[in-house]
Amino acid sequence: MRAATISDGQVGVREHPDPEPGDGEVLVRVRAAGLNGADLMQRAGRYPAPPGEPQDIPGLELAGEVAAVGHAAPRFAVGDRVMGIVGGGGQGELCTVHERQLMPVPEGLPWPQAGGLPEVFTTAHDAIFTQGGLRTGERLLVHGAAGGVGTAAVQLGAAAGAHVTATVRNPEARDGVRELGAHEVVDPEGFAAGGPFDVILELVGAPDFPANLEAVATGGRIVVIGVAAGAKIELNLLALMGRRATLRASTLRARPLEEKALTARAVEREVLPGFARGALRVPVAETFALDDVAAAYERFAAGGKLGKVVLTMDG
Repeated sequence: MRAATISDGQVGVREHPDPEPGDGEVLVRVRAAGLNGADLMQRAGRYPAPPGEPQDIPGLELAGEVAAVGHAAPRFAVGDRVMGIVGGGGQGELCTVHERQLMPVPEGLPWPQAGGLPEVFTTAHDAIFTQGGLRTGERLLVHGAAGGVGTAAVQLGAAAGAHVTATVRNPEARDGVRELGAHEVVDPEGFAAGGPFDVILELVGAPDFPANLEAVATGGRIVVIGVAAGAKIELNLLALMGRRATLRASTLRARPLEEKALTARAVEREVLPGFARGALRVPVAETFALDDVAAAYERFAAGGKLGKVVLTMDG
């Protein structure tokens, strides 16, 4: 098979042996695979894949058709349209995935949107509800809301009956974020003036502190799931104590299978019906063929986009 391959800090396309599904696994013929911030970090050598996952083939999410099933993998049949998060290897023509990490693709959802759905909607759902405990009527602040996870979080928060404020640096992307359900879209500078917020979803990193502590409500929750702009902060513990606030942080990639399966089932129950109703969508900024993977990574790294950059394996 052909796959995106990282070598010496660059990404290109190389041939690899076809993977074979093991016990409980499904072989997916990948049709589309979204790019994520972790892929850029892996390309730079700062975020290796978990043990047992391909170390040189990036990709945390994919969508495609079941090509084969391994022993004791009864959930899906050959030809089924599936999607899911993976520890690595998603940006190749074939990928093995444990069946419990896979979800059915909502009927009528095109491959690019399906390929850009699993990681961002799973991450956003887990962060704002499981980690942040967002409830109807609360106020949610989403930093970096024009990106993949941000656009998912805005939609999920609005659908849950929260009041959603989004920070977006690129003025040209702000109207698009409003159309996704954000009640206010503001510049990242001075966002604290719009508080207090019950849940703050941090997708940018260090530059948003200490303003996050100024903006969080009493009893509020700050959930950190992105640090692309910086990972180290100086934290005023007295400010955190004074607000009786909670600071949490989370990743999905290194979680054990059981926990990943639980997140997949939660998305099936609570998110996919929204796609079936047409209430949720995956904004796709641009698609690239696998042969153009280097250009796809550069487009992702350039920023300023609304939604996902997606690789398509069929050109």
